[in-house]
Amino acid sequence: MMFGAAMAGILITMLLALVRAALGPSVYDRLLAANMFGTKTMMLIAVSGFWQGRPEWLDLALVYALVNFASMVAVLKYVRFGSLGDGVADTEAAAATAGDLPPPLESTGSWGAVTQIKNWKPPHYGEGPMP
Repeated sequence: MMFGAAMAGILITMLLALVRAALGPSVYDRLLAANMFGTKTMMLIAVSGFWQGRPEWLDLALVYALVNFASMVAVLKYVRFGSLGDGVADTEAAAATAGDLPPPLESTGSWGAVTQIKNWKPPHYGEGPMP
């Protein structure tokens, strides 16, 4: 009885996540709803496994959670940078051009580098459109 009620609640929240994914209004809202749907799917697998007396389904739910997390990171990187890139160097270069990273440190000795880091100010988020 308790597992059935939990599954019904999870299915209702999955339906609400699909509604949010369909309505938007932004791409980030849709991605957040897709991530929530994946998390609720993981919970549904785990609860249904315990309901049917198969607790080893919890392992499947954990693998699904890892795949969900990795796919969300990849999709968000694609949305943010326009490609998945070839490596860390591409990501750092794109972030530096977007103003997310401090400028490269000059070779003025260790105290000069510390001063440059202390004087760096983060970009102002929320002002204008995203790059």
